[in-house]
Amino acid sequence: MLGFASQFYLLLLAAAFLGVGSSTFHPEASRVARNASAGRFGLAQSAFQVGGNLGSSLGPLLVSLVVLRYNRQSNILWFIAIGVIAILLLCRISAWSARHLAANKHKAAANCILPYDKSKTVLALFILAVLIFSKFFYMASMSNYYSFYLIEKFALTKQSAVLFLFLFLASVAIGTFVGGPVGDRIGRKYVIWFSILGAAPFTLALPYANLWGTALLSCLIGLIISSAFSAIVVYAQELIPGRVGMIAGLFFGFMFGMSGIAAAVLGYVADKTSLQLIFKFCSFLPLLGILTILLPDVERYKR
Repeated sequence: MLGFASQFYLLLLAAAFLGVGSSTFHPEASRVARNASAGRFGLAQSAFQVGGNLGSSLGPLLVSLVVLRYNRQSNILWFIAIGVIAILLLCRISAWSARHLAANKHKAAANCILPYDKSKTVLALFILAVLIFSKFFYMASMSNYYSFYLIEKFALTKQSAVLFLFLFLASVAIGTFVGGPVGDRIGRKYVIWFSILGAAPFTLALPYANLWGTALLSCLIGLIISSAFSAIVVYAQELIPGRVGMIAGLFFGFMFGMSGIAAAVLGYVADKTSLQLIFKFCSFLPLLGILTILLPDVERYKR
């Protein structure tokens, strides 16, 4: 549909179908990754998410090479080959998952006791939701408008701006993979703390940097801020044990929903003001990472 859509509403419909597929895939895939983790939950979650982030980083680059270069919308159809490969892989993975579930059915009800009382658990989930809001509202400004920001502020061409976006998204992919294993080793709360609040100095400096300073700062921001999500998901799964799929669905859904709302809100504000203004506004969002201090130490409770 994306390859042949000639009207805006058809583009929206195609995007909606893609969104339904993605949102259906992620919760179950997150649960399968945890089942295959051999106890290294952060590493498994990061490995799962880094695939998506790597695809997101390569997306603009491939679109530039395959679509923009030849100015042919129908060239999008070449990407169907990647989807076919994914379907074949998932046929094998789903068969393994079914065998794993059957073999471990008797363990499903074990270890389902909440580590904290209901009020403290709800407060922790609320704080995690605020942190996801700050992270993905900022990420939406970068992933959706960074290229346009560079074109507007530094008069770059579309192809050059896409390369800068690729650098940022590649940094996001690297940071995503690092966050999970580090959380397994030192504790997920520390990773969440560093990832959200640690990005703040760089996000605050970004709107005032020159072109190459902007490129460097965006890479640092991508590396740091992206390490949080896998730690947040695994932290929440340990906060409510026995509900791995539900927690994954809740947080992935909130992530996608927040990203979509942020893209629409920021686009509207940018039309009314300027892209530079929304980047200055969003630069303050990582300061909400200070709320991490209120999260309980789940790892300490488990020990």
